[in-house]
Amino acid sequence: MDFNFIDQELEEIKSARLYRELKTFSFSKTLLNFSSNNYLGLSQDPRVIEAGQKALAEFGTGGEASRLVTGTTVWHNKLEKEIASFKKRERSLVYPTGYMANIGVITALISENDLLIIDKLNHASIIDACKLSKGTLRVYKHKDMESLEKILKESESFKKKLIVTDAVFSMDGDIAPLPQIISLAKKYGAFVMVDEAHSIGVIGKTGRGIEEHFGLDGEVEIVMGTLSKAIGALGGYVAGSQKLIEYLINKSRSFIYTTALPSHICASAYKSFEIIKNEPELLATLHENIKLFESISKIKTESAIIPIIIGDETKALAKSKELLSEGFLVSPIRYPTVAKGSARLRVTISANHKRDDIERLAGLVKIN
Repeated sequence: MDFNFIDQELEEIKSARLYRELKTFSFSKTLLNFSSNNYLGLSQDPRVIEAGQKALAEFGTGGEASRLVTGTTVWHNKLEKEIASFKKRERSLVYPTGYMANIGVITALISENDLLIIDKLNHASIIDACKLSKGTLRVYKHKDMESLEKILKESESFKKKLIVTDAVFSMDGDIAPLPQIISLAKKYGAFVMVDEAHSIGVIGKTGRGIEEHFGLDGEVEIVMGTLSKAIGALGGYVAGSQKLIEYLINKSRSFIYTTALPSHICASAYKSFEIIKNEPELLATLHENIKLFESISKIKTESAIIPIIIGDETKALAKSKELLSEGFLVSPIRYPTVAKGSARLRVTISANHKRDDIERLAGLVKIN
């Protein structure tokens, strides 16, 4: 087969300044990483590493088989019990990635007679899951409750109605209006799923996420999240009722037909949850660092994500390169991750960032 079309399309991507290449990072380089999702610094915490090493020595490097064959170990059970407790749910289920969790939940629950309603700025994994499902998809304007209600008013013919939203939107750092979403869902007989990838361990008084942030513990039917960001490990999870998890174990294809998450990853994630619960000062430090960056840069955020909107793709690349020369790793975000003409630098703050480094970076991107 002639693959000339690939050359043509790659040239078009390059000419639009949207070409992407893999970058290899090493901890031996003197760069200050302000692009990581490691919000609490737990991926490098010696205790988290040690917990993983012990399980690695006992169970080996891989998951060996799917969870329903021989892939479930004591560490999967311990982690799922811990997540359920942390999220105040009856039970949880761990997937190898957050992407697979969204795919698995949405495609399992939604059929051709059902309606999916999503925020326009939801993560790509949610959008892809909706496309893979057999349901009808409707999109409401970002955080626009009038737009959401208009869709719900026209949804009487559907058997099931599922509203899916990010808790914290990954490219803008803003928080979903969960109280209003829940209110509308109850009014029109829909149920709600929240993706807490960027809110777990970050928002809420004790880092338990968006429900705690709004004082709505237990109000969301389906709570999804990742273990690869603030938790500092790898994987995704779903927390909810006993009935929901039993259903997913039997119907979720991305859970059933894939190799289990390795036990040492589960052990590391378990240790991270333990640290978050027992050391509230870690979350307090993160919030202090965010406020420090805000006060100097004059850029406000609702989370640990601070978008610096530049607009032009070429200018965004140039600014990222300029910051790199100053020793800061701040990745440029371009289309199709964000809309055309809204290229940006995406600064992320961590609890392990030093005050002097935050002050210097904030000064370099300060709004005059």
